[in-house]
Amino acid sequence: MRVLIAPDSFKGSLTSRQVASAMARGVKRACPEADVLCLPLADGGEGTMEVLVEATGGWYVPVQVTGPLGDPVTARYGVLGDRETVVVELAAASGLGLVPHERRDPLRATTYGTGELLRHAWEAGHRRFVIALGGSATNDGGAGLLQALGVRLYDAQGRLLPPGGAALARLARVEWPERERWRAAEVTVLCDVDNPLLGPHGASRVFGPQKGATPEMVEQLERALARWADVSAAFLGEDHRHRPGAGAAGGTGFALLAYLRARMRPGIEAVMETVGFAERAAGADLILTGEGKLDRQTLHGKAVAGVCRVAKSRGVPVIALAGTVELEGKDCEGLGLAGAFSILNRPMTLAEAVAEGERLVAHAAEQVIRLWRHASP
Repeated sequence: MRVLIAPDSFKGSLTSRQVASAMARGVKRACPEADVLCLPLADGGEGTMEVLVEATGGWYVPVQVTGPLGDPVTARYGVLGDRETVVVELAAASGLGLVPHERRDPLRATTYGTGELLRHAWEAGHRRFVIALGGSATNDGGAGLLQALGVRLYDAQGRLLPPGGAALARLARVEWPERERWRAAEVTVLCDVDNPLLGPHGASRVFGPQKGATPEMVEQLERALARWADVSAAFLGEDHRHRPGAGAAGGTGFALLAYLRARMRPGIEAVMETVGFAERAAGADLILTGEGKLDRQTLHGKAVAGVCRVAKSRGVPVIALAGTVELEGKDCEGLGLAGAFSILNRPMTLAEAVAEGERLVAHAAEQVIRLWRHASP
């Protein structure tokens, strides 16, 4: 029996590598003779850099940068095995996990630190960048990232704007002395959302509340990002606010698409291509996958959806494990899942589930394989 184990991370609990290892232990307990291959995945959010670096035999470069609220943090970027391509994970320098809940402030949170990672890699001689968006604490439209790359943002009195999305409401003029220099950068953005910058499905209204924005803050940020889009369009000669993915990571997708002429790719697509998922899937009898929550977002660009799409074309059944399963049977059938199961085996708090995550994943995988072996001809 050949089992391919290809999960995403369980956000806030386990990395995809930890999930895969726990699943493998469970499979082996139920079927010691099983041929198990672990292939941890990511969808462009947190954990993407690690998966790509480990899969290609790359390495990490630590850098002290500016955190979301201006405090220094030590982040890192990855250099892939080709020695040329750099992977920057926005969450490493500008992520929500770097800000205690009581200090969250999307009005002034900045992506400046992510830009500092890019500049450090640039000055080290790299020109090819993969940027994983997800898990941001920010709603600054990527302005902070660009400021770290030399973009100057002025108000009507000629003063430089301070960090944060709220300040963009006062934006009057953009200058970028290094614009021609950065044209040599080849930037690919990995993302699992297709939201535009503005509107009911935009950065502020959809993602702002997750970062601590009140309804009043959401409207303030919406107006500020609209001003950012207007002035940017005048400076660049083209308008990018409606492009799919522009609203990702608090509008950082907009900055990368508009100013660095990035191309957008679904994160799971790029990751599966890098790790050779399709080739590995072809030889499997069963694929085990999973993520922290199976819900409506799973249907649109998440890792489990990507796994199912490839597995279906290869005729390989897929079973998913998750902390929470909100999808109904018809949704699972539409995805191509043979089954979806919660790892929780008794009533417990979130803190208990996180603390026992690896044990719960291993136990659930063991039970799935026992049932699978019993049901298989």
